Amino acid sequence: MPNSATPAQDQRPLVGYPDPDLTTDEDDRSTLTADYLGDGHGDGDHDDDSTASHYQRRRRVRRKKQVVRLVAFVVANVFAMCAGSNMVFSMYAPLFQSRLRYTQLQVNGAAIACSVALYMPISVLGFLVDRYGAPPLSLLSGVLFGVGYGTAAAIYRNIDLEYRAIIGGPPPGSLADTTYPLMVFAFVCIGAGTCSGYISCVSTVAKNFGKGKNRGLALAMPITSFGLSGMWLSQAGSHIFYERLPDGSRGDVDVFRFFVFLALLLFGMGVLGSFTLRVVDERDLIDEAIEELEHSGLLDGSSLLGRSDRSYGGVGADGSAADVDDYDATRADDEDAKWKKNWVLNAETRRFLSDHTMWHFALAFLLMIGPGEAFINNLGTVLGTLTAHEEQRVLESTSAATHVSIFGVTSTISRLLIGTLTDLLAPSPHTQHVQLGPGRPSSPLRRITISRVAFMLFFAFLMALGLVFLATGVVQNHAERFWVVSGLVGAGYGAIFSLTPLIVTIIWGVENFATNFGIIATVPALGSVFWGSVFSAVYQAGARSMRKSPGLGDGSPGDDADVFCHGKQCYAPTFWAEGTTVLLSSGLLYWAWKGKGGWKQRGIVI
Repeated sequence: MPNSATPAQDQRPLVGYPDPDLTTDEDDRSTLTADYLGDGHGDGDHDDDSTASHYQRRRRVRRKKQVVRLVAFVVANVFAMCAGSNMVFSMYAPLFQSRLRYTQLQVNGAAIACSVALYMPISVLGFLVDRYGAPPLSLLSGVLFGVGYGTAAAIYRNIDLEYRAIIGGPPPGSLADTTYPLMVFAFVCIGAGTCSGYISCVSTVAKNFGKGKNRGLALAMPITSFGLSGMWLSQAGSHIFYERLPDGSRGDVDVFRFFVFLALLLFGMGVLGSFTLRVVDERDLIDEAIEELEHSGLLDGSSLLGRSDRSYGGVGADGSAADVDDYDATRADDEDAKWKKNWVLNAETRRFLSDHTMWHFALAFLLMIGPGEAFINNLGTVLGTLTAHEEQRVLESTSAATHVSIFGVTSTISRLLIGTLTDLLAPSPHTQHVQLGPGRPSSPLRRITISRVAFMLFFAFLMALGLVFLATGVVQNHAERFWVVSGLVGAGYGAIFSLTPLIVTIIWGVENFATNFGIIATVPALGSVFWGSVFSAVYQAGARSMRKSPGLGDGSPGDDADVFCHGKQCYAPTFWAEGTTVLLSSGLLYWAWKGKGGWKQRGIVI
């Protein structure tokens, strides 16, 4: 195993001289930098002047980096607060049926296309963010949003105007069939744009603040902002972009104007992000990761050393560079840095995929988030099962917005709270890179530390408690108690979604964060589809059992008893199963933490 006495490490070939433009406050190599620049030579007043000039340059560079970080942080949060536009689909979905004459199946098809495009490419886009940076993905996001919402706006406008010209309107599906594939394409672009924007914002914040003492709160901010986007965009759609009725009152959302607004807003945010979503000192992150891999004994630096020597060829024995001009040297340096970055990121990806605890963690995340996704998608339907009277059912359906807000508020509070609490109470690892050995846990309070995994287990228990509370039937015919369910599930959902990327950065490092988190973040789509299908099957089975009961429908087609379901049999089996799987996922997470070969046994500070 290599140690500090090996020749390769004595020569420090992989890091080289520190670049003064990349020097930070944390660097303890300022003296070497000054000597390398020539500022440390001479004596008397000249030496003092050179030293003062050097520190002035350092101060200017430091201020510039702080500004770049701050601007990137602000833009990432604002962009994230706009990028979750897919969450307001339910606002205009009914108008797709009434105005465009889409069938319910077609409306659901557009929503599913958006969801699949949102989750499935996240691992690929994360890979691209790590290799090429966030700016290109941010610009791609803006273009996709512009094309998606622009196309959807044009289709909606043309069909709506054409239908209004026909007295009584055409039969459902007559004109929509010819434009429906384009509408699906538009929502695929919207979903992919959402994915690109989200991973660009979160990865930028993770890499810029992943080694700071407030990393938890910093990373929670863009994730929270993304969750808030649906709340403010829905208010903007209903209070600004609305149709005015003949009597002057407010009508439905003006879908055309709303889509145009979203296209312009999100395209502009994507362009802005392409200029501002910058990672500071990324080369230093790669060099430090190489150093840690060397010290761990997992990296033989000979291949990288040979690469570095070959990159600069033409250097004479006396150290002169007669055969290589400055342009070629700079170009070779850039190519060498790019090669080292790709080499390290590929090595860390292989290490991530070969870590068995990652698969336990990913499966636990799937089993936790899937029930939460299915719950929020079917919340309104569940409320409709809590009362048998039609007039009360209408009242409950209108209160769905209230419970969606409760879910959103508790989710937002838990995201921010978990970021703050983990910064204060959780142990801090000694490195921001892949943890390869025992760390030195510490806490600002110096008295008590609580693992981030313990926080995740606690909030998973809260989510399971909410699901089981609903499954027991305590809420049946007592809809006023439903806030307990939406609050507990919302708090658990938000905390888990904040803790997952934070744990990824701490265990597997920030250099390859977008790739690693992208792999894990693919699974919510699977959980949402699975549990949504289970809920639908249970609900339909409950409706059929009601149809066979005396006095509940006459069995004729279109009878409400064949469509609506009332009673705990409509949902209880689903939520019993969901609560059980969340508890099972807690067991998997605990095994990854303290089981054989787990994080605690390997000395990983989490």
